[in-house]
Parts: sequence; C-alpha cells; structure tokens
Amino acid sequence: MHWWADGGLEGYMTTRFNPETGRPLCLQKESCLTESTDTLFHTDSHHLKPGQREVLERFFRSEGAFSYAVYGHTDERASHAYNQALSERRANTVASVARSVGAFVEVEEGFGETRPIATGHNETAWQQNRRVEVVCYHMAR
Repeated sequence: MHWWADGGLEGYMTTRFNPETGRPLCLQKESCLTESTDTLFHTDSHHLKPGQREVLERFFRSEGAFSYAVYGHTDERASHAYNQALSERRANTVASVARSVGAFVEVEEGFGETRPIATGHNETAWQQNRRVEVVCYHMAR
C-alpha cells in the first residue's frame, strides 16, 4: 500500500479496484484497538487467555474494516531476540483470530520493545508497552 491523493480524496491505495468505478481503492487508516497483552495473554505466552478469543472475534466481526494491520509490542525486560519473537507470535495469534472470522489482515508484525508508548523503567510503563495494536483500513468516502 502507498499513500495517494486525488481530487480531494486521500488514503492508502491498494492494488484492489472499486468494482463500481474501476478506480484503485483509497483506504483511511485509523488505530481501532489497542489491547494490553496482560489482558489477552498469560505472561511469556502467545496463547490467549480464556474468553479472549471470543472478545477478539466479536471485535473483528463488528468493526467492518476493509482490512487490518496487527502489531505486537513488548516491554524491555528480556533480550531483544526474545521480545521480538514473542511480539511476532502474539501478533500472529491475533491476526489468526481475525482471519478465522473472515477479516483480511494486510500486515502482521512484531516490534518487540522497539516502539514504546510509555517512558520509564517501572511496572506502570512496562504494562502500557505490552500491547497489541490493530489498525483498521476503511474505504475512503
């Protein structure tokens, strides 16, 4: 996908075309879910806690986006290699739930501890940084 602007319409253009107009689709990007991995997963695990699969399924069924990106993040308290692998597995788990209900996942990526949203070296900051983000791509109007 790449950014496109045409006649007042802008968004991320895909290689898909609007069946009505034959023009490439432009998509508006928005962060539509940021969930603490403490809620979704057990510590050091990419397996969902009981009941969380159903929560994610409801979310993806009701959101109605054209496509999604799923990003996994960790805190800084392990090696880079460990955090990177864990964030990738967690992103994969959430993306698999999305696909299981028919959602189209364009991007699935783990960032380990490299993109913190909270600064500090304490439990409060670490908890905020352990997260899965879902970005929604809606057709531009």
